[in-house]
Amino acid sequence: MTEQSHFHLPRPRLTLDQAADLARERFNVIGVVTELGSNQDRNFRIYTDAATVVLKVSNPAIAAVELEAQNAALAHLGDLGLDLPAAVTAIDGNEIQRITIDGQTLDLRLLTYVDGHPLTDSVRLTAGQVRSLGDVAGRIVRGLSNFEHAGTDRFLQWDLRRGGEVIDALLGQVNDDARREHLRTVTDAARMQLAPLKGDLRVQTIHGDLTDDNVVSRDGDSISGVIDFGDVAQGWLVAELAATCACVLYRSPRHPLAILDTIDAFARQVPLSDAELTALWPLIVLRTAVLVVSGEAQVQLDGDNDYADANRAREWLAFATAADLDGAEVEALIRFMLAGADAPIMTTDYPLAGPLDPAAIIDLSVTSAGYDAGVWLEPDIDARITADAAAQLGHAVTRYGEYRLSQTRTNTAEESVTLALGVEVILPAGSHIIAPIAGTVVVVDSDTVRLEAAHFDLWLTGIDAAAIDGQTVEAGTTLGTALGTAFGTALGAAQASSAGARHAARVARVTLQTSRLRGIRPPFFAAPSHAALWQRVCPDPSALLGLETARSLADAGALLQRRDQSFARVQAHYYQAPPQIERGWQHHLIDTHGQAYVDMVNNVTTVGHGHPRIAEAARSQWSLLNTNSRFHYEELVRFTERLAALAPDLLDTVFLVNSGTEAVDLALRLALSYTGQDTVLAVREAYHGWSLAADAVSSSVADNPRALDTRPDWVHLVEAPNAVRGKYRGMQSAPQYLDDLDGDLRDLADAGRTVAAFIAEPVFGNAGGVLLPDGYLAGVYERMRARGALCIADEVQVSYARLGKHFWGTEQQGVVPDIITIAKAMGNGHPLGAVITRRDIAERFSEEGPFFSSAGGSPLSCRIGLTVLDIMRDEGLQQNAEVVGRHLKQGLERLGERFDLIGAVYGMGLYLGVELVSDRAAFTPATGAAARLCDELLLRGCIVQPTGDFKNVLKIKPPLCLSIASADHFLDALADALGAIAPRAAQSPTLSAASSR
Repeated sequence: MTEQSHFHLPRPRLTLDQAADLARERFNVIGVVTELGSNQDRNFRIYTDAATVVLKVSNPAIAAVELEAQNAALAHLGDLGLDLPAAVTAIDGNEIQRITIDGQTLDLRLLTYVDGHPLTDSVRLTAGQVRSLGDVAGRIVRGLSNFEHAGTDRFLQWDLRRGGEVIDALLGQVNDDARREHLRTVTDAARMQLAPLKGDLRVQTIHGDLTDDNVVSRDGDSISGVIDFGDVAQGWLVAELAATCACVLYRSPRHPLAILDTIDAFARQVPLSDAELTALWPLIVLRTAVLVVSGEAQVQLDGDNDYADANRAREWLAFATAADLDGAEVEALIRFMLAGADAPIMTTDYPLAGPLDPAAIIDLSVTSAGYDAGVWLEPDIDARITADAAAQLGHAVTRYGEYRLSQTRTNTAEESVTLALGVEVILPAGSHIIAPIAGTVVVVDSDTVRLEAAHFDLWLTGIDAAAIDGQTVEAGTTLGTALGTAFGTALGAAQASSAGARHAARVARVTLQTSRLRGIRPPFFAAPSHAALWQRVCPDPSALLGLETARSLADAGALLQRRDQSFARVQAHYYQAPPQIERGWQHHLIDTHGQAYVDMVNNVTTVGHGHPRIAEAARSQWSLLNTNSRFHYEELVRFTERLAALAPDLLDTVFLVNSGTEAVDLALRLALSYTGQDTVLAVREAYHGWSLAADAVSSSVADNPRALDTRPDWVHLVEAPNAVRGKYRGMQSAPQYLDDLDGDLRDLADAGRTVAAFIAEPVFGNAGGVLLPDGYLAGVYERMRARGALCIADEVQVSYARLGKHFWGTEQQGVVPDIITIAKAMGNGHPLGAVITRRDIAERFSEEGPFFSSAGGSPLSCRIGLTVLDIMRDEGLQQNAEVVGRHLKQGLERLGERFDLIGAVYGMGLYLGVELVSDRAAFTPATGAAARLCDELLLRGCIVQPTGDFKNVLKIKPPLCLSIASADHFLDALADALGAIAPRAAQSPTLSAASSR
């Protein structure tokens, strides 16, 4: 074992029983004892009948005077308006008790318990919590500014004045050579930055660890209490803020600039000096490094310290995030934010590129037609689009503040950096570039110039201004000429060839961008989460061009309010704060900020979003004819012939409608008409549609809470054959369900009722893709046909090649129904549905008069339906569903071995379900966890939603073009989200046996 030192402090050895005995003997406290986490101490929460208290057993290296200082600091801050613990006097009248146990001399204290939700329990910090952390840190620093106690003069490894010593002492505990070298390089740089500043940094008593581990919240958005003062000591005032910012970094690594809000809130309580502003970022970096080496050392020293071990991953992530950021840029952003003054960008009489045509402003947003058919994924697509536009008008101009689709990245949990912070002007090569404002010219590199004006810098690229480097120029002065390249050189041969001969001339691409970060080159694109900040830093330069180029940004929240005003709210939307989705491509959805999501829920869009063949089919047919099926045209015949050929044997006649609801409604009418009998059997928990008849056979309480109490007399519900959650479990449970069905049939016969039809999904889609017990439908269909009833297979969700191995769901059960209903997948989003049945059933229905659907079977619908089938065939989508679906299901089952929140994995092909349970043995639905998981997956770039009567099954039914890469991204995102909300490893019992089919 490592010898104890200031940097190697093993925790005291103490059991729960020993803690309970000490609390009783020293403080007369009796209750239920549980241990709380700590790096170097032992903390025990004790629930008593009267109150909850915390027994703190301090590390032997901590002197009694230091504990006295902690108690005194708590009392000193009593009027701060925060919930703080208070020391409880022991039986002997003292607050600190010294004991000897198992050869250890230890100091005990009993503190009152601060109620609230620990921030560590939050999956992520809200914007309010991020600000509140800074505010509370500032209030405590302000409150301790006049606090003095001998016990605060102590040696702590968390004291950033000694951060370098800690790194030197513990760096050897990092076993990975590359990581160790990276730590050394980064921390050496931080120490060099801090060295000349040390004498100018204020020193006082600080808390030292105002982080999510040590604070609680009552309302969820602001901090109400601080629970631990174990690190109270003398230290740099600004180090308090650095510790809090490091916490924000490891809680929000994807949004590191969130620390700016923390800093702003702190500075409103305690203004920072110039030296402190300079020191802050290197101190944050140093704090993340100290956390990393300390965590590695503590785990090696104290192997059973789950608390330290659990924190290591996020501490490494915080360090990596800090190490990757540009320190000079971060410091400049901090100073800019705290300065608060935004000088306006001046207008000019000397536009940078001379007169420009407003018609030359081009659209590169998410909805730009130039990006159709997936070309936004091609390299240099913006250069091609802008050169095309410039060839027509002589020049082209891009928009400022536009979220560009070309910057969108797919299959990533990281935020795509899409917001344009500048403007590009495409001109003939050699065009003169004019200084729109007065300033000093600084040539940065061969094609980059910075014009330093009074209140901001103007950054220009694509010009040669070497002749006037270092000169101060007046507005209207020629800065230089636009540097050009041949179009083919700029884009590559393939793109240049496709662009045509009109691009033979050399073109120049000049960018302009304003920045209030003096001397620091800003990024040209920013992430949406930082849009407001970066648009303050880099305001709209349109005035310097003499054009209004700024893009009016979409406001998803305002649009949602408008939706609620005009669109019936019962027509629900996904998510409480949904992204505004305006484009799709294949199995990806893209919002107005250019963020891409893997669409794991859209079984309507079978062949993928934005398919160019469907777009062309619709355009072409609209240009020819669109009417109704009472007219005679070829597309109707071609489509119905195709459907009949795909249908199981004997099903040769097609009705065309607009939706699954209409198809089910019609199927029920066909059955009642054909049989002349009066009762329809439907399984519990199913959903078949919203019309009067389709709703009558739907009994899912998730879709209608009153479903079981409001079925009409002509509907009889039978037990749901759910092999995992149903009355009988397992894939061999069909005989038991069929025995129950026999009882239902006897009861109906005794009541004088006759059965017209049985309707069910061949795969339990509404439950998340649960396969029916083996032989179930065969047994049901045999019983129905013996009674003259028809068998209806509702294939609306699960058919059309979605199961991979089978085109129709009934094939999995080895049966042929009398009527099939289909929709959703048929039109790839276009309203299209069908009923496929036998000729004799259709002819009997004709006795009730002709059937007509105004848009069902229109030329447009038929053309789109045929195109969908062609694409499925040509692109091998049924085979893709089988291959990718198998890969995906195997990945989901592996996650079930890691996380006990997963109780079962259902389905086949690309109709899968993941059932979430809070207790595997009891199979208790984890409804709340399912909702949280869907929200977490959205943040990681995946869209999925819950289904089932308990809304605890993730329904996974993406477009059939889903790729292995996107399936893997979903699996990674799901693993990450599960780790965030339910980090426990899987325990026995294992996944439900029926789920592995």
